Amino acid sequence: MRPVAIFRHTPTEGPGYFATFLEGHGIAWELIPVDAGAPVPASPEAYAGLCFMGGPMSVNDPLPWIDHTCALIRSAVAAGIPVLGHCLGGQLMAKALGGRVTPNPIKEIGWGTARIEEGEIPGHWFNGLGGEVTVFQWHGETFSLPPQAVRLLTNDFCANQMFALGPHLAMQCHVEMTPELIATWCSDWADEARAAARHPAGQTPEQMVAEIEWRLPAMRQLADRLYGAWIANLRP
Repeated sequence: MRPVAIFRHTPTEGPGYFATFLEGHGIAWELIPVDAGAPVPASPEAYAGLCFMGGPMSVNDPLPWIDHTCALIRSAVAAGIPVLGHCLGGQLMAKALGGRVTPNPIKEIGWGTARIEEGEIPGHWFNGLGGEVTVFQWHGETFSLPPQAVRLLTNDFCANQMFALGPHLAMQCHVEMTPELIATWCSDWADEARAAARHPAGQTPEQMVAEIEWRLPAMRQLADRLYGAWIANLRP
């Protein structure tokens, strides 16, 4: 099987648990460090699937790689090559496929919950899970749903937490987190977190780290279901 391409947009937002999941299923992956100047491929055909990680920038920023990335996403969707996006990656998918990315009414930073939508398509992706699930957040913008996309997950602070479009999955939340990633973000962006903690969708760095032990196992169950459904459509 061809490898899964994982696009990194900043050094501290790597693949995390997603890479661990792929390795556990015997799936090769290739890191494309856009933050280090790696070019965005012109075609997705060398890959079994494409995964886009997060980043502190906006898809509306005038960065030269954003248009190339959106073109690559559209090419992959047209070719039936599965695309997966985490936070910024989900926003890139939304922008590429006809949605819009705008400021969210409130910043979501830290642990929280979201509600699974009812229906056959959410049922496929969540594979037996229902009701509320544990997620990790770090975002100030949000995406609208592209045409024909189906919303999978929502909460009171950000309506569009996740959408599916056929075999393609876009997330506003971060299910790829590891204790190491959480500790790094809490250190690097402590001031942003403390400011957001004044609002109901925010947590302090200390709260985030303290809740890892009991929050992370629940989110791993969620990630396993989502990633498991996504890899089922990888191109050989």
